[in-house]
Amino acid sequence: MRAQLKTLAVVVALGFTASTIAVTAAEAQTRHKVWVCKSTKSARNKGTVVGGLTGGTLGAVVAGKGNKTEGAVLGGVVGAVAGNQIAKHNSKKNNCHYEYRYY
Repeated sequence: MRAQLKTLAVVVALGFTASTIAVTAAEAQTRHKVWVCKSTKSARNKGTVVGGLTGGTLGAVVAGKGNKTEGAVLGGVVGAVAGNQIAKHNSKKNNCHYEYRYY
């Protein structure tokens, strides 16, 4: 009877030791500092659309009596280019940061 209790105690102790080692190994992941940047494509697309619409509207308003279409097209192109460049410049600010990740 005592031999069986000793064997049972040894088996239980080995089981706890094995489970503790497995949990410790799973938690022992290394932490890395990673430089992360957000995508700027959607901001630039929005800037292009808003700039194009605004430029087209202003171009049609400013153009002479018979040149509304040409003024709208020219204003839209200039506004789209300007909106894209402004959005590109603004999206570079505070767009990247460090994060800690576990591997």
